[in-house]
Amino acid sequence: MTIRTRDVGELDLHVLEAGQGPPVLMLHGWPQHAWCWRKVIPLLADHHRLICPDLRGFGWSEAPGTGYDPETFAADALALMDALDLDRAHVIAHDWGGFAAFLMALHRPERVDRMVILNTAAPWVDPSPALVPALARTWYVVALAVAGETLARSKPERMAESFRRDLVNPDAITPDDALAYARRLAKPQCAHATKMLYRSYLRAALEAMLRPRYQHMRLTRPTRFLFGTNDAAISPVMLRSMEDHADDLELELVDGAGHFIAEEQPGLVADRAKAFFA
Repeated sequence: MTIRTRDVGELDLHVLEAGQGPPVLMLHGWPQHAWCWRKVIPLLADHHRLICPDLRGFGWSEAPGTGYDPETFAADALALMDALDLDRAHVIAHDWGGFAAFLMALHRPERVDRMVILNTAAPWVDPSPALVPALARTWYVVALAVAGETLARSKPERMAESFRRDLVNPDAITPDDALAYARRLAKPQCAHATKMLYRSYLRAALEAMLRPRYQHMRLTRPTRFLFGTNDAAISPVMLRSMEDHADDLELELVDGAGHFIAEEQPGLVADRAKAFFA
């Protein structure tokens, strides 16, 4: 495994790379960084070149003052592919990285081969009364938009505890693992990125109620979606209409995992990716 900084134009991204073969871009979510793939990387590196960046503002990547939204994350990922001279790549992505991967495939389908998406809110959410209880799970969005910077910087131990609440297997992310994530998140630049990310999301969600942004866009790239059913943040109800907006998308509900499925079920994630990317 190599660790290096890649210049992608307006910022430097911290990138883990491992393996040889067809390229696979691996995009993490909040509150993590590329280390979240530590269990999956050894299972895929014999067959693929794995490229695992820290998103802007997270981990050890540069943290500019703006650009904390999935559209910019997607643009950063495409810029990283340009810097690596990659025309196309498979994608494995989780949470905010998953939303960015969807947008890569919607805006630039010629750059994306096949995708495995993990516990992510889809860009398309059709209005339904069933969404009301599902939206109750997203209370943390408001909390992080209002006080995310303060919470991340002042209470890393409490943040670490919250990361482990929906784990089916508590050993998948140990208290030390969670605290490592939380302490990195407590760095001023990462804490600021947290606040800005959730403010932009809250604003976009309110705008989408009046003018849906992606409903007219169709996903044309083959996609497999793995969803840990014990997710405390995202309800499966929010995924109901997803397949109606895609040419080739299959959803697999995974018992025995919550939101952090790559750490709770790394073998399953790797097996599904290997079979799909073959």
